[in-house]
Amino acid sequence: MTTRLMLSALCCILLLSCSADKPKELLETAEFEERQMNLPHAKQLYEDVLRLYPTSPEAATARTRLAALKQAP
Repeated sequence: MTTRLMLSALCCILLLSCSADKPKELLETAEFEERQMNLPHAKQLYEDVLRLYPTSPEAATARTRLAALKQAP
């Protein structure tokens, strides 16, 4: 599991460094992780969107998804 998380983080970093639209890419990666049921990593990525790009349109989506994940059992 730790190896998978590290590989996911590395892929995320590589994707973000190549992207011109970083908030969008970060949000899409978080959504992918959520669909894969990797919820701790999805939460971390949503929090990263909020921390790094708080005024972006993607921040609103990240805030909503993060609130939903925190309410889930």
